[in-house]
Amino acid sequence: MITSGRGKYKVWLSSHWIGDDLVFFLGGGERAHVGAVVIAEPGKKIMTIKLSGHYDHVVLKPIAEAACQKYKTKVIAIGGVHVDYASKEEIRILVDNCAQLLPKI
Repeated sequence: MITSGRGKYKVWLSSHWIGDDLVFFLGGGERAHVGAVVIAEPGKKIMTIKLSGHYDHVVLKPIAEAACQKYKTKVIAIGGVHVDYASKEEIRILVDNCAQLLPKI
């Protein structure tokens, strides 16, 4: 598991190989949840499932894309981060912390 950030802005990412394919689980903030699913396949358009009221696909898509490109395999990224009543600045911090995970994939 890799992490970025501190306190209620800490995010984490774990991965599991399923045969030749990868599944990533993203969580963090005050409460991890499932807000979106992103599927990346080499040479194909990214597929996104966004649950109602959630915007977690914004941080999951770069994770799925980066891992798909690096490992040349199918990748599913699922999860979400949440901070109660987050301000725009708090959302920016969470998004930045998720971006910090990318080089560590």
